[in-house]
Amino acid sequence: QVQLVESGGGLVQAGGSLRLSCAASGLTDRIERAAWFRQVPGKEREFVARIGWRTAVAYHIDAVKARFTISRDLAKKTITLQMNNLKPEDTAVYYCAVSDIFTSDYADAKVYRYWGQGTQVTISS
Repeated sequence: QVQLVESGGGLVQAGGSLRLSCAASGLTDRIERAAWFRQVPGKEREFVARIGWRTAVAYHIDAVKARFTISRDLAKKTITLQMNNLKPEDTAVYYCAVSDIFTSDYADAKVYRYWGQGTQVTISS
């Protein structure tokens, strides 16, 4: 089992920045990949970014590329999402997730076994 605890959400104006953190504990040696998803009411959970746990190879969706950066710290066992130049359309509940399997379907929420509780990010215009 892996436990994930998120922090860092909040309310900011458009153009502002937020830093989301996710602390992992438990059987972290099993983690292959970490990711951030987001969800707004009435819509499916959307993949935002992922990072290889050992390789640190990262990928971001086009909508956030050049504004968001995913990173991980193996020593601290944390996954971070630095979000800059935030836009109202970034408003959502953000979830961190980790997978203990290696698959090419990194954008599919079903491959991530462990999830954080979610943190609300609200961007005002």
